[in-house]
Amino acid sequence: MTIARIISCALLSVLVTGCGSHQDDPAAFVARVKARAPQPVEAIPEIASYQPYSYKADGRRGPFTPTRRETAATHADNGPHPDLKRKPDPLERFPLDALHMVGTITSAGVIYALIDAPDQVVHRLKRGSHLGENYGEIDSISDQGVSITELVPNGTGGYTKRSASMSPSG
Repeated sequence: MTIARIISCALLSVLVTGCGSHQDDPAAFVARVKARAPQPVEAIPEIASYQPYSYKADGRRGPFTPTRRETAATHADNGPHPDLKRKPDPLERFPLDALHMVGTITSAGVIYALIDAPDQVVHRLKRGSHLGENYGEIDSISDQGVSITELVPNGTGGYTKRSASMSPSG
C-alpha cells in the first residue's frame, strides 16, 4: 500500500508541475495586453432625416373619418338593446351550448321547458325567461324544442337579433 501511495504522490507532483509551467506572470500578461494597439471603433451609421408625408384629400373623405353608414350605425338608438336594469336570470351566466333541454312540463295551462345547466340543476323556464350569455329570451316552447332570440353586439355599438333553438337531448 505504501508503494501505491508513493506512485500517487509522484504522479500528483508531475501533474502539478506540468500545470504550473504554462502559467505566465499575471503582471507580465497585463503589460502585454496594454501594449497592444487599440482596435479602431466602427463609426456610428448616419441616421436618415425624417421626411413628413402630407396627405391631400383631393375631395375624398379623410382616412380616419367614419363613413355615413358607420356614423348612422353608431348613433342609432332605435335598434334592439338589452334591458340592463333587469335582474339577470340564473341561466344567463352560462353559454347556450352548455345548456341542455331535457323535456317539458305543463302546469296550470302553462308549458315550461326543463333545462339542465352545468350547475347540475334542472331549471324550469317559461316563455319570456332569459338564458345564455347574449341576453337570450325564450319565444316559444314545444315538445320539439325551445326557440330563443338573442341580442348580439353588431360591432358598431348596437345589437342585432339572432335566432337560436334548443332541442330536447336524449
